[in-house]
Amino acid sequence: MTIETNRKDLASTRIAADEATPLESGQCRLRVDHFALTMNNITYGVFGDMLRYWDVFPASDSPSEWGRIPTWGFAEIVESKCEDVAIGERLFGFLPMGEETIITPGKIDDRGLSDIAPHRVGLAGAYNRYQKASTDPTYHADREAQQMLLYPLFFTSFVIDDFLTDNEDFGASQVVVSSASSKTAIGVAYLAKQRGIKTVGLTSNGNREFVESLEVFSEVVVYEDVNEIAKVPSAYVDIAGNQDLLRAVHAHLDGVLNHSMVVGNTNWDHVATDTSELAAPRPEFLFAPTQISKRTKEWGRDELDRRIGTAWSNYSEWCDSWIEFSQAAGNDEVLAVYETLISGRPDPKQGFICSIHRGTNK
Repeated sequence: MTIETNRKDLASTRIAADEATPLESGQCRLRVDHFALTMNNITYGVFGDMLRYWDVFPASDSPSEWGRIPTWGFAEIVESKCEDVAIGERLFGFLPMGEETIITPGKIDDRGLSDIAPHRVGLAGAYNRYQKASTDPTYHADREAQQMLLYPLFFTSFVIDDFLTDNEDFGASQVVVSSASSKTAIGVAYLAKQRGIKTVGLTSNGNREFVESLEVFSEVVVYEDVNEIAKVPSAYVDIAGNQDLLRAVHAHLDGVLNHSMVVGNTNWDHVATDTSELAAPRPEFLFAPTQISKRTKEWGRDELDRRIGTAWSNYSEWCDSWIEFSQAAGNDEVLAVYETLISGRPDPKQGFICSIHRGTNK
């Protein structure tokens, strides 16, 4: 069983009853143990065509209409026709919202392996890569939930902060971040605080108290009060994807907004009402793998891993003070979580850990 989503209407889902497919030579079958669901997965659906997320796990039929939104989770190899990959190996990486998936391992080394199946050729390497739990220095069996839920989002936060740092914050004295209650935004604020840069978190009135309680944003402003943001040299990190908000921020900071970065789309179903011309600068989409590739060349993979690992360890421990995990097992419960996310009204403190195998969460 696998949950599939209508590519043009993310609120529409169906259950695909996958038939058992025999492995071909060089393939492996992964049992999907559990995965995290966050607003980030909704963003994958929104940008599915532009960034080829729909190509990762093609739908069982009508793939031009239906797709399988990728998630981050843990799986175990339960069948292998690849001599370099052993049954029982535990992997962390992209997985469908399903019971199993088949990969074609390649680029195998001590750290992990990549899926080199034809439909994944040309995708960013990070999205094809599976980390071996047995050799991951940051892996802890009792903290799989934290890794699934928070690490991919923190990885994006790290790249955002590093991109800003790499560009000297574009001369900004403050970084304005929308969707401040999202876990990606929280990570950005946490890292910015470590290096002393001011952050302004934009959020809904309902989430303001939560965002303020984290004490990582320098200032918290509700969406209706954008004009309260100090008019000083700024950089905007757009995680909400709300076009009316984008225009409001650009208009208010006209002349002092030095950079506008598009990261996510937590307000995926928002229909813009303001069609006025957007004040400069032109928003630029941040594609995390590009910055990671740059740093890998400059720092080397080991140094990059060390920096991310240190930052992640500190952040993960801090998150224990506020994150609340919720378990969902079976199609109905997982679909209920998905519907909560698609509604745009999840409790920001909650972290959803899911499994299509009822009662399988390890």
